[in-house]
Amino acid sequence: MISYVKPQKINIKSHSELNEKWVQEVIANDPSIIGLGDLILKDKERIQPLAGRLDLLLQNEDATKRYEVEIQLGKTDESHIIRTIEYWDIERKRFPQYEHCAVIIAEDITSRFLNVISLFNGAIPLIAIQMNAIRVGDSTSLIFTTVLNQLTLGLVDEDEEVAEVTDRTYWEQMRGTKQTVSMADDVLELIKTLSPSFELKYNKFYIGLADNGQPNNFVIFRPQRNIMRFEIRIPKSAEIENKIESVGLDMLDYDDRWGRYRIKLNKEDIKKNKDFIIELLKIAYEK
Repeated sequence: MISYVKPQKINIKSHSELNEKWVQEVIANDPSIIGLGDLILKDKERIQPLAGRLDLLLQNEDATKRYEVEIQLGKTDESHIIRTIEYWDIERKRFPQYEHCAVIIAEDITSRFLNVISLFNGAIPLIAIQMNAIRVGDSTSLIFTTVLNQLTLGLVDEDEEVAEVTDRTYWEQMRGTKQTVSMADDVLELIKTLSPSFELKYNKFYIGLADNGQPNNFVIFRPQRNIMRFEIRIPKSAEIENKIESVGLDMLDYDDRWGRYRIKLNKEDIKKNKDFIIELLKIAYEK
């Protein structure tokens, strides 16, 4: 028989041991718990020019969207809302190549301030998330509930000045596998037929290219667990798309913002379509 244990709700603001720093670390260690998808920590306590520090900067795994996150213990207040929007505005102006969204996380998002936030939501992409701390036995958990989602408004391919450099091990263990990362090596050998000085450059959100040490990301790689996403910068054309389809490659979509075809590859695809991939690489390299 399954036993029931009644959880105890905790007020973090008045708790003797728990605090905002603890909440920040919990989210930083696993950003997915706030319910906005498979996010990656980009920065925490991020210094804002003349405006304090942003609690958390999160980014989606495709490196196209960033979330400026502010944490508030207790009830939301005017200063918290203003600070969240201010940080969002600073970040979007500094890095306009990304889509940005402001996120407020608070223990108590009151109806009054929910109404105020709703007014901003028409012009500012803003998400409000209510946070509850629950204790069961000796363990404490956090539950996040989105009470206001952003309205759809409407990548960096190389945020080099702030790109966090990683290494091959990070991609093999954390993002992809040894097999999928080795696919980038296979394509690199094809790229070297165009210029032998190219090498892979391992960043946190993608594997790029360097030519004699200088970034030249006419193609980038995103190894995953079973396949590798191959993103190549080529002007959109029906002729290219027909060729991709005719050779049997799995084209995901075309990123209009950055002019890239996104193609799903496996080992066999690279081997079977070597000549066609070289053709695509040559087009991208010479643009």
